[in-house]
Amino acid sequence: MKKIFLIAASLFAFVAAKAQVNSSASQTVNLNLSNAIEITFTGSGTATGDPTTMAFTTVAHYADGVESSEQQLKVRSNKNFKVAVKSNATNFTYTGSTTPAPTMVVADVLNVMVSGNNTGGTIANSFSSYQDVPTANIDMLSNCSKGGNQNFSVKYKAEPGFNFPAGNYAVDVVYTATQL
Repeated sequence: MKKIFLIAASLFAFVAAKAQVNSSASQTVNLNLSNAIEITFTGSGTATGDPTTMAFTTVAHYADGVESSEQQLKVRSNKNFKVAVKSNATNFTYTGSTTPAPTMVVADVLNVMVSGNNTGGTIANSFSSYQDVPTANIDMLSNCSKGGNQNFSVKYKAEPGFNFPAGNYAVDVVYTATQL
């Protein structure tokens, strides 16, 4: 009798387990994406690149100019974009012993070119060769593709000639990435 009772209890537990009702809940997850763009120098990993110094130590440097090494920038954007370039001032800032301080016009001395382009875009306004660094934004890359690792490189060439005294001449070159 005990055996029959045990078998009946097991059978009832099995049937009860099969008869359970399921319950579920759901929730909508919304992603609220905004347009996002960032431009950084790959060397520093920030929007401020490491200083680029071009030393003029020979007569040939003054006669022919000096080129910088490549400076690589990275753009991350969820929309297609363009990149413009300009200097932050019309004249270089001078640090040295000559008074009054000499006036060196950026556009007369400093040139920039796109030396590498992995943005999916095109080099604009002849920046595939050296062009004057302007004081107002001029597009240097156009129709660039969205993505998380769009790189391009630039090089500078300075040609001050023999008209300026020794000292340090500095200017910031600003790159602006704008979504299309």
